[in-house]
Amino acid sequence: MATVQHDLNADLHSHSTASDGTLDSATLAARAKANGVELWALTDHDELAGLPAARAAAERVGLPFLDGVEISVTFAGTTVHIVGLGIDPANEELAAGIADVRAGREERARQMGDGLAQVGIRGAYEGAMKFAPNPLLVSRTHFGRFLVASGVAPDMRSVFGRYLTEGKPGYVEHRWARLGDAVRWIRAAGGVAVIAHPGRYKFTPTEEYALFSEFQAHGGEAIEVVTGSHHAGDIAKYTDMALEFGLLASRGSDFHDPHESRLDLGLQPTPLALSLRLTPVWSRWTEDELRAKPVAP
Repeated sequence: MATVQHDLNADLHSHSTASDGTLDSATLAARAKANGVELWALTDHDELAGLPAARAAAERVGLPFLDGVEISVTFAGTTVHIVGLGIDPANEELAAGIADVRAGREERARQMGDGLAQVGIRGAYEGAMKFAPNPLLVSRTHFGRFLVASGVAPDMRSVFGRYLTEGKPGYVEHRWARLGDAVRWIRAAGGVAVIAHPGRYKFTPTEEYALFSEFQAHGGEAIEVVTGSHHAGDIAKYTDMALEFGLLASRGSDFHDPHESRLDLGLQPTPLALSLRLTPVWSRWTEDELRAKPVAP
């Protein structure tokens, strides 16, 4: 049996224009290849439409690729993201599940626009839609881009803090998928379920332990240890939690845009393996499965 390559430059969390990224699949694939990525996954929010083009683009540049998705989940009153890696995009159960998740986004977006109008920011819904190539997936990110472009705030971080987080005028609570359903859809599609960027969630220790326990009980297999929003303390903490719960460890930039994202594709500050005791999530696939597919003549 081949030895698992712990220091593989894998980027298993990124977004295209099919959800809330600003680059198309071909541009992402070329950027990942140029940045030294050795295994790439596209994980658009609640959307599979970008995957065929992403796989084709990865094949053209000789980049091993995993089909992915990022599903919005509500757990303990908080939005949590569950990434699915190595999924079959044609799986009907997964496609139907995420279609249901998408269904409430338009009404939520209209309510966000109404909330912003009450503090004097008019036309935010229409403005956000202009920044959303996929109108079914208009999100807080698209509202943020509109507000920055309109001069309401200087950058995405400040606009979220002032307008788009809980308690602010543009924030609308929404109930997403249940954790167990999201994991089940991913498993039905042959994929591995991963808790995305766990350091971002404002859980109490008890709530976080419940998240990990329930995720594992439903068949979840991995967590992101190295990701764009994790600092060194987070990486150390979630290394320990991966070991405690017997979970595989994943790695990804959570790249959306060259100017907005904290990390560029493939430029995470450390290899996954702070400890060789961690097992990388890519150990779930064989070397042949991860090898770049040749471009058809």
